[in-house]
Amino acid sequence: MNTSDLNLFVRIAETGSLTETAKQLGITTAAASFALRRLEKALELQLFIRTTRQLRITPQGERFLFHCRKALDSLDLGVLSAQEMLNDVRGELRLCASSDLGRNIVLPWLDEMIGRYPSLSVDFHVGDSLSNFFLDQIDVALRYGKPQDSTLVSFHIATIDRVTCASPSYIAQHGEPQHPDELRNHNCLLYRLDGRLFDRWDYTDESGRYRVKVDSNRISNDTDIVRRWAIAGQGIAHRSRIDIQSDLRKGRLVPLLSSYHSPPVELYLLCPSRKQVTPAVIAFREMLREKCRLLLEA
Repeated sequence: MNTSDLNLFVRIAETGSLTETAKQLGITTAAASFALRRLEKALELQLFIRTTRQLRITPQGERFLFHCRKALDSLDLGVLSAQEMLNDVRGELRLCASSDLGRNIVLPWLDEMIGRYPSLSVDFHVGDSLSNFFLDQIDVALRYGKPQDSTLVSFHIATIDRVTCASPSYIAQHGEPQHPDELRNHNCLLYRLDGRLFDRWDYTDESGRYRVKVDSNRISNDTDIVRRWAIAGQGIAHRSRIDIQSDLRKGRLVPLLSSYHSPPVELYLLCPSRKQVTPAVIAFREMLREKCRLLLEA
């Protein structure tokens, strides 16, 4: 059993296609099929059910996939540990992050990372539009939400709850909503991404679920602008906690509807292929996980 076969298995599970996986890895479909059969023989397990029209992972394959990903992550960390001993986390890390997260959270972390690894340089893109890895020459992207593109290599960073919030000045002037339905009587600051307007906010409590369509006189495609509007008292925002943690701690924003729960958002680090998972990316991934954990615990 070798790591190439394990990586191939993970990628087939992600793409659902032997042909697509072979294309991404630059090998023939026959070679990919042979490697998969070799892994199944070594494990004495059937990992996929193959038909002429589809490839479906088996229950045993699903269970092995979970442990396989953890094993590959552990191997990545072993490589990073060995590289760190040689101070070999080097080269250029080309990454992008959403506007608010990038400017206000990730930027100082990158400074710390460069200080730790003097041979490393960073090419940092900030913006909320989804990047094209090839056109934008990006190695890795930090994004909210589970990736829809199964061909990407994705690393889960954190699960973060959403917070409905407003500034003390807005609450003093307009009052504080006590129920999600009361948001219809308030100005709610909205965000648009790739043509989609996020104007439906979801909540749950012991009594049930509530989906509220909110209105606004302010819409932006930049999450940092939405945050700034909220601090300035222009309306109510519905944000990832990590983006506004500092504002909550300093009293610039106040949480609302605290007895209601909103679905959390998942933060992922995305790479176009396993080839982009360099020691620098691994080091960045581990820093993100630790920094996010500490920030959310605070």
